[in-house]
Amino acid sequence: MATIYDIAKKTGYSITTVSKVLNNYTDVSDKARKKVMDAVTEMGYFPSSSARMLTTKKSWTIGVVFVESAGIGMEHPFFSSVIENFKKNVERFGYDLLFASNQIGNEAKTYLEHFRYRGVDGIVVVCSLLNDPEVEKLMKADIPSVVIDLDSKGSSAVYSDNEYGSELAVDYLVSLGHRSIAHISGDQGLFVGVQRLKGFKDAIQKLNLSISDEYIVDGGFFTYEGGQRAMEALLRNRVRPTAVYAAGDLMALGAIDTIRKHGLSVPEDFSIVGFDDIQMIRYTAPALTTIRQNTDLIGKTAANLLLDQINENEKQSLSVKIPVTLIERDSCRKI
Repeated sequence: MATIYDIAKKTGYSITTVSKVLNNYTDVSDKARKKVMDAVTEMGYFPSSSARMLTTKKSWTIGVVFVESAGIGMEHPFFSSVIENFKKNVERFGYDLLFASNQIGNEAKTYLEHFRYRGVDGIVVVCSLLNDPEVEKLMKADIPSVVIDLDSKGSSAVYSDNEYGSELAVDYLVSLGHRSIAHISGDQGLFVGVQRLKGFKDAIQKLNLSISDEYIVDGGFFTYEGGQRAMEALLRNRVRPTAVYAAGDLMALGAIDTIRKHGLSVPEDFSIVGFDDIQMIRYTAPALTTIRQNTDLIGKTAANLLLDQINENEKQSLSVKIPVTLIERDSCRKI
């Protein structure tokens, strides 16, 4: 098995120069970098993790934790897409991801204790829960960290412009002639649920629309089943809305299922708008009009914020709000 000494001997460069190339230092010429990397490929060299740690004082590992009420975690299309994009951006710089458990051996540990035990260089938290004590500990710790899908004063944060997204949805439905617009909201213990409901109410007020309290129904934790139950409640209204804005795509799909079970259709009887733009909704019938979250940019921005902290060895508290866009498909019609 090739060693760093073999690479140095083959290329004619010192061990120090070879080490700098392998650890992405910038003070190396392009010529030296190319020659060393060509030798690495040719000789099949792989640095051991312990050697890298001794050389760079880093573990080259980033801890990942999901904190959300539905227990879906990586199975949720939005979360999986964000983490996949985050992963692509940190892998380019040699980092691996460690998905957290609160159990080490047979002993229960907090996420913070787990990450300290593993010696991670930084932490990314995907979290929609407001005031979660585990997240608060992670954010206040001295380990570089970034939280996705939640604003945080104790850490860097990346989240979509949820309020504006709701305004886009309402404005679009009004432009089609709708005035009786209902909202299937997310749970109000969740950051995105609060933000999207606030955006809906602000848009309704701005447009001087009169909306019955019965037109706002809690869909819970952004699940398909939550959307089904919320739509059942909306259908019990004596005067039904002509349009429904759901705070998540899965809830929107659940609402469409309930509409069909009652012998009604979309968009003929109800116009529906979702939020997220998860991949599956492009292939539903009708294809769902929705508010797109830019998961590529969310993942990339979160990665850059965390890597900056790791490289500078300094905890930072920066909040970045990512723009959203309306994606018009087939689930809405003019009236």
